[in-house]
Amino acid sequence: MSLLSKLVRGQKGVSLVETVVALAILAAIGVTFLSGLATTSKAVALVDEQATAESIAWSQMETVKYAGYVAEAATYAASPIPADKDYLNYSVAITAQPLHNPDDGIQKIRVTVSRSGAGIVTVEGYKVNR
Repeated sequence: MSLLSKLVRGQKGVSLVETVVALAILAAIGVTFLSGLATTSKAVALVDEQATAESIAWSQMETVKYAGYVAEAATYAASPIPADKDYLNYSVAITAQPLHNPDDGIQKIRVTVSRSGAGIVTVEGYKVNR
């Protein structure tokens, strides 16, 4: 009888220890996969929120730039945010500050977009009296 046949003949099946080790390895792989999936889901939600806020901010900035110039203005009115479910709980604050004193026709405009009271993005631009 060969050595190989002696080794194989003594083994009748898979032991409980081998089964538990295999299940532990599978469980570790599953937990790692699910953890990565949860992290990716959170990252996608944050990026979506950021992109939506930037879109709103630049839209508001364009609205202010094309509105009539108000000398010595401290704020400008925001245009309505769409009522779609993607824009729930977003708000806008627009401030203006003349670059020189007295106002010589150039203002620095700052648009801040918040969601549920937390500031998400702020964009700045300039408004010129033309």
